[in-house]
Amino acid sequence: QVQLVESGGGLVQPGGSLRLSCAQSGRFFSIYAMGWYRQAPGKQRELVAVIISDGSTKYRDSVKGRFTISRDNAKNTVYLQMNNLKPEDTAVYYCNADLGIDSMRRKNYWGQGTQVTVSS
Repeated sequence: QVQLVESGGGLVQPGGSLRLSCAQSGRFFSIYAMGWYRQAPGKQRELVAVIISDGSTKYRDSVKGRFTISRDNAKNTVYLQMNNLKPEDTAVYYCNADLGIDSMRRKNYWGQGTQVTVSS
């Protein structure tokens, strides 16, 4: 069974930085994509950044130039480096993995979420 465990959230002042980590455990066949989503109170969950199997990345417009997604394949870990944080970045951040569980089947997994609060 695949598990995703996020860490690195916390309270930071505007303009500060945080790095989120998502450690992936369990057996899987392949990785299609891994991403970070966030959900603020009263709002829908939204995609923040995604890294595709070929290494390409995509970001939502509001975080471009401030956030960087990366992965360490040896550690089965995905990171989200967040710089110049703004109060509107406050949300619960979730790690997502789109995995092949064998040569035919594909499945989506979610972590438990980590709170990021940007406030002075």
